[in-house]
Amino acid sequence: MNRKRVMIAAPKSGSGKTTITCALLQALKKQGQQVISYKCGPDYIDPMFHAKVLDIPSKNLDTFFTGEEKTRALFLKNSREEDFAVLEGVMGLFDGLGGIREEGSSYHLAKVTKTPIILVVDAKGMGRSVIPMIAGFLAYDREHLIAGVLLNRMSKSYYEVVKPLIEEECQISVVGYFPENKKLHLESRHLGLMMPDEIANVREQLRESACELEKTVSLERILEIAECAEVLAGYDYQEHNGVQEGEKVSTDKPIIAVARDEAFCFYYEDNLLLLQENGARLVYFSPLHDKKLPEGCDGLLLGGGYPELHGEAFSSNTGMLAEIKQAFENKMPVVAECGGFLYLHSAMIDKEGKSRKMAGVLPFSCRDTQKLVRFGYIELEEKQSWFLPEGERIRGHEFHYFDSECNGSDCLAVKPVTGKNYPCVLAGEHFWLGFPHLYYPSNPAFAQSFVDKARRYRERKEK
Repeated sequence: MNRKRVMIAAPKSGSGKTTITCALLQALKKQGQQVISYKCGPDYIDPMFHAKVLDIPSKNLDTFFTGEEKTRALFLKNSREEDFAVLEGVMGLFDGLGGIREEGSSYHLAKVTKTPIILVVDAKGMGRSVIPMIAGFLAYDREHLIAGVLLNRMSKSYYEVVKPLIEEECQISVVGYFPENKKLHLESRHLGLMMPDEIANVREQLRESACELEKTVSLERILEIAECAEVLAGYDYQEHNGVQEGEKVSTDKPIIAVARDEAFCFYYEDNLLLLQENGARLVYFSPLHDKKLPEGCDGLLLGGGYPELHGEAFSSNTGMLAEIKQAFENKMPVVAECGGFLYLHSAMIDKEGKSRKMAGVLPFSCRDTQKLVRFGYIELEEKQSWFLPEGERIRGHEFHYFDSECNGSDCLAVKPVTGKNYPCVLAGEHFWLGFPHLYYPSNPAFAQSFVDKARRYRERKEK
């Protein structure tokens, strides 16, 4: 498939990738392009800016999670020839597992999907030194994927001087520049960017960014680069996903209630799609605002997010707390990740030491440690087969400042670079609860097992 595509990447974090990506998406959409976007790596928040603020479909792609072939398949899945795909990189272009491997890097994803790269260089405080830096990245680009350079935080006057020098000495197209504008700034907190709904006038900011980009960046040149992307060979996603063509599950779909609101918003779209492909019907609800679980639900998915920002609202919504505890006691299948795991505790203690009542499913408290407890990729293997086939692993990611009195010991987490391991997760016949964020396509059996458990729960209810 010869789909138009580019990756926005950079030499390091903090170079302005997200602002440039959002501005480009908005500008392309304004031009009438059928734009879709992807985020490299396990980030949840950048895709929310793409999808929620810009109304552009967005997913994650990660070569550590799914390897080369399946990552390419996920990229092609449900795609159309007329789409214009923009991939946003993560960290520095070549920074992969442990900061040293190619796997999991933006470059690896670009190589796997044969995507041309626009290198965003933060040129603030640099003069001619920007040239050897660009030259170094081009020399290290053995697949010759870097097809253009965009200079961020640069003045018009200096751009006009340095652009011809870069193009002459580096033999690379400079597609434009983006001037520094302190008003156009996406704020951050401990888990990443602030949520889109928390930033005042975020749509206006991004529209302004797009207008600025249209003045200073050649969209025509970016389109030319995107149209020169190599043809990608097809791939049978279903064959590698455990769901064979014509082998659909029962039409009587179990209902999985998915918590989705200001507190619970960290979901991989391909996780949700995989649950649906295995026969589930997803119904969204708000643990913050709703008093009851969705009618007739047969399973419960509590994702990650920022529950610590809503402790008082949770503790005062006693109806929902009681509903979720009762559902668990009735052995409804429950999967809870990170923020969802915190919500199931008896109490959540914030950084000021104030304790808030939670659902009480688990007889433990959790506490804000005010430091990063765990961070990075992991592979998880159950000690007893509950949601996964015996001996198989699922891949995921951890990033949390809270800790629990009991993190569980029903799984072994293994770090992919160092091989270090530690116990985690509370798991049983009908539940999987812990800090890790899972990526279901890395082992589709997990999603299938969750849906099967919800279906059996539904059948027990109907007897």
